[in-house]
Amino acid sequence: MTVISLISSTKCFGGLQKIYSHQSKELACEMKFAVFLPASVEERRLPVLYWLSGLTCNETNFIQKAGAQRYATENNLIIVCPDTSPRNVNIPGEDDSWDFGSGAGFYVDSTQEPWSKHYRMFSYVTQELVDVVNNNFPTLSNKMSIAGHSMGGHGALICALKNPGLYKSVSAFAPISNPTKCPWGEKAFGGYMGAESKDEWKNWDATELVAKYNGPPLELYLDQGSEDSFLKDGQLLPQNLVDACRAAQVPCVLNMRDGYDHSYFYVASFIGEHIAYHARHLQ
Repeated sequence: MTVISLISSTKCFGGLQKIYSHQSKELACEMKFAVFLPASVEERRLPVLYWLSGLTCNETNFIQKAGAQRYATENNLIIVCPDTSPRNVNIPGEDDSWDFGSGAGFYVDSTQEPWSKHYRMFSYVTQELVDVVNNNFPTLSNKMSIAGHSMGGHGALICALKNPGLYKSVSAFAPISNPTKCPWGEKAFGGYMGAESKDEWKNWDATELVAKYNGPPLELYLDQGSEDSFLKDGQLLPQNLVDACRAAQVPCVLNMRDGYDHSYFYVASFIGEHIAYHARHLQ
């Protein structure tokens, strides 16, 4: 069993918001994750909602800004928030830009040196972290859902689409929906997988993956603010994903939120709806 070390524990809405560290075999470095445990874990095992955060974030942004603990308590869900990339692995250039390297793992498994040794966030989130959580907390190991914001919304979508049946539901706030067609994705995928490996890029793009999804029924539950500057700049491209879902006959809901931007003010405004959505699927 992986040894986890408690960094902090704070009472919140009757439960405990904790942060832990552990040595990750998948990423070959120390990683941190946050876990919210409602008070009801003292009485029974609970389902888990995994939350993936966006560019420049770590394991703390969501737990400090989204107000999700209240809804997790009301719906009897454990929420787990990993960091967004490996940290301090001493790769030249890892801290040079905000949208690649540290804080920008994009939830892919890199195939390109020197990133491939450490930048394996997909396998970390979908395998190693799940094992760590299930071995250390009172979870219902067969009841998991996944959600995220921006880069993390992209991550949530590909984790669900590439692992049919692993998650009971998936939702995404302002996801990078078609990364092979936007500047953020082109930069990240070019670095992590090689500029010439564009066929491989498609294996990490929700809009491409939907076309070949073959698994249990899965609805993509999407959220997008109308005044999101990254939407207007062509980084998010949610309509491409909606169109791909329609063509593939994969259920998709896109909630357009009039006047909202890309920030955690927006996420906090609708996180209750998303948690209630996942709770229904995790019953």
